[in-house]
Amino acid sequence: MSPMHPFPSPLRPVALVLFALSLGACTLGPNYQRPDLPVAAEFREAEGWKAAAPRDAIERGEWWLLYGDEELSALVGRLNLSNQDLAAAEARYRQARALIRSARAQLFPGVSASAGATRSGQGRSSTSVSGGGVGESYEAGVSASWELDLWGRLRRTLEANRANAEASAAELAAVRLSLQAELVETYLQLRVLDEQRRLLAATVEAYERSLRLTENQYRAGIAPRSDVTQAQAQLKGAQAQAIDLAWQRAQFEHAIAVLVGVPPAQLQIAVRDSVPDLPAVPLALPSELLERRPDIASVERQVIAANALIGAAEAAWYPDLVLSASGGYQNSSLNDLFSVPNRFWSLGPQMALTLLDFGSRRAELERVEATYDETVALYRQTVLEAFREVEDYLVQLRVLDEEAVVQQEALDAARESLRLIENQYRAGVVDFLSVATLQTNALNTERTRLLLLGDQLTASVRLIAALGGGWSTAELPRFGEGEER
Repeated sequence: MSPMHPFPSPLRPVALVLFALSLGACTLGPNYQRPDLPVAAEFREAEGWKAAAPRDAIERGEWWLLYGDEELSALVGRLNLSNQDLAAAEARYRQARALIRSARAQLFPGVSASAGATRSGQGRSSTSVSGGGVGESYEAGVSASWELDLWGRLRRTLEANRANAEASAAELAAVRLSLQAELVETYLQLRVLDEQRRLLAATVEAYERSLRLTENQYRAGIAPRSDVTQAQAQLKGAQAQAIDLAWQRAQFEHAIAVLVGVPPAQLQIAVRDSVPDLPAVPLALPSELLERRPDIASVERQVIAANALIGAAEAAWYPDLVLSASGGYQNSSLNDLFSVPNRFWSLGPQMALTLLDFGSRRAELERVEATYDETVALYRQTVLEAFREVEDYLVQLRVLDEEAVVQQEALDAARESLRLIENQYRAGVVDFLSVATLQTNALNTERTRLLLLGDQLTASVRLIAALGGGWSTAELPRFGEGEER
């Protein structure tokens, strides 16, 4: 019989590892399948609507170009670069990408190096055979450890991290779309407010002319003093309404400043006498809606991640196999430390299996399965809410469009009535009360028309956002096996 060697042959653990790899190297857990969704064939409120130009603008993603306002486009560009909420979402996305690299690194061996020097001593006793003294020990070595992912636990964890990173990318797109929609909506409301201020300025001028006319008629003895005071009260009321709009416009301007990432004092938007036109908003099919809504994409990636974690939890029932190796030099003297007699090494696999945990692994598996069920339910609910939003804004735009037609007819009638009554007042046929009543009615009718236009513009922005704003899952980053981010 050959003498026993003090160290195990390196071929034995390597052969054991190869044998284990031939038996294992599988991936536990279910592969992802998209959950069934209650998707309708079409929008119920889309009757009478059709896809119309400029659809290509939406598909490019720059959906705010539909409103044809260069200043608005410039503000959206500043938001994309400087908004702090967007910067925070981008930082969360980079955190998720870092987790991918961390999980991928677990698939490869870890190597470490160490070096040390130890000085030790032992006291001398009266009964000791050998004398006490001080000793020194020096050591330098390298060690490596590699967990073989036989059951796919590490691969499932990496899959989950990839899905979470893609979900984070979709959340970034959702935040960007939400902020863009908020900016566009606020800007459009500011322009509607400018139109109201222009209307009130013109109304104040008209009321000033009416006051002068009434004062002339009073001095001529044609009109009573009450007509003059009534004209004065009407003028002051219109001036007060015009002043009241100033703080509302300032609030809109301040909100836009924060959205583009600057203090309110550093942004001033000049008054304009025009409102962007209401665009013709095209519709998307339900399948396109699912592909274009970043919040839906984000929730689906969370479902993928939860599904992958089921496999990672199932792998806990199987043994872990770690291949470790180490080697180096050790001696009591530093001078001849790196010599062959002082060399040491070790190589061998280690297998660990939990035999009794009193239900801990079962509880963890049930937890991740319940988490998966939760994410599926949230995914389906998000899809349902997306369709509800689109249906809501479709019906709102349709009803507002019908209301706008009737409101314009009411405004035309109010203007004609005012023209006729003003002629009668100049002729002395009616008193000023009749004129003041129709003037107030015409002003209120026109302000209602402008408020209605603001509602239409707001609904159009929200519908575009509900349709995904031109965002596409094709823009979502994909992290492959060997891709470094």
